[in-house]
Amino acid sequence: MSLPLPAPISTYFEISNGADIARIVRCFTQDALVVDESRTYRGHDAIQSWQREAQRKFEYTVEPVSVSKKGDLLTVTASVVGNFPGSPVQLDHVFALSGDKISSLEIG
Repeated sequence: MSLPLPAPISTYFEISNGADIARIVRCFTQDALVVDESRTYRGHDAIQSWQREAQRKFEYTVEPVSVSKKGDLLTVTASVVGNFPGSPVQLDHVFALSGDKISSLEIG
């Protein structure tokens, strides 16, 4: 299913599915904040490291299945399938945008 998503969020999901991690700077603000599995990552270097580690540890695909907006937050529910414990899962990705970039992302 292809959902209409803002460009930086679409790029984020492309990267999550194996696209060039160096492109992360195109979709996140310089001081962006990501929270995933109770860990916090701030800035391009930390976010790139987080993505590299996830892709190194597991093979997975992420497919957005629904999107909703509440105030300034955009929640994308995605199906995540891979070789990790508990697969498959549906995870909410809660994004805040600043201009044309992601300023925060919380995955849960």
